[in-house]
Amino acid sequence: MDELLAALRAAGEATRLRVLALLGRGELTVGELVHILDQSQPRVSRHLKLMGEAGLLDRFQEGTQVFYRLSESGLGAALNDALLTLLEGDGAALEPDLKVLEKIRAERFEKAQAYFRAHAAEWDQIRSLYVAEAEVEQALLEMQGGAKVERFLDMGTGTGRMLEVFAHLASQGLGIDVSRDMLSVARGNLALRSLDHCQVRQGDMYELLLGDESQELVLFHQVLHFADDPQRALKEAARVLAPGGTLLVADFAPHREEFLRDEQAHRRLGFADDEVSHWCEHAGLKTTEIRHLDGGRLRVTIWRCDKPADVKE
Repeated sequence: MDELLAALRAAGEATRLRVLALLGRGELTVGELVHILDQSQPRVSRHLKLMGEAGLLDRFQEGTQVFYRLSESGLGAALNDALLTLLEGDGAALEPDLKVLEKIRAERFEKAQAYFRAHAAEWDQIRSLYVAEAEVEQALLEMQGGAKVERFLDMGTGTGRMLEVFAHLASQGLGIDVSRDMLSVARGNLALRSLDHCQVRQGDMYELLLGDESQELVLFHQVLHFADDPQRALKEAARVLAPGGTLLVADFAPHREEFLRDEQAHRRLGFADDEVSHWCEHAGLKTTEIRHLDGGRLRVTIWRCDKPADVKE
């Protein structure tokens, strides 16, 4: 009861309710909240601090920027859900805030698109070497089986495209990437498509700041070939995968395109079927399907590996 009372006190103020309504539509930086709320940074930061201490908000730092999002677990998450439902009936009061939010999202998307345009030629060169991405995406969806999941983790999310592809299957989607530039692209794309249940954050694939057995679906899409230690990355993915959960890996089969190593920082020139399967099995996963997609100089391989429902690591 004490925890609930503290959370209610932290939420029981007009500005803080506005903050909850805004963060219900996606994570925001302190600066963005200051701009939308039209209040001083110290005042906004004080509100955020109180709400964070009460378990209503999660705070994380990415370079020099600090982001806030609604708490994803515990009493705070349950109270947020109830308050957001009630706030939906007061659209007129929130309309000015939401208009500014949409403007920020549009600016964020344009900035992301500018970055994408600057690098499009490099990505187009690589994509021309293998089967169309639409076929890869369709194969991933087919191999996943269409099952609904609570939590989906996209490792090395890049532009956030895989979050978009799997968004209809997941209650919550999280994309991890080491590049702040790519995270900016992903945030812009997610905002444009109003995928408020999907988020991205900067993170290390070898040391995920996520709980054991917390994710039901984990995906590596064209990421593993950049890894210095792919086996370690898969082991970390297995740690956060829930019993009965699924790991999908889409990457290249072994090839000889040395320019990808020299010009695009590919650490590995593809993976053999049994190589990835062995790593996954060593991490406690069972390889249940392998599929090959041909359509260019490079072959795409997709592995599905499941965590037995009775395994507790």
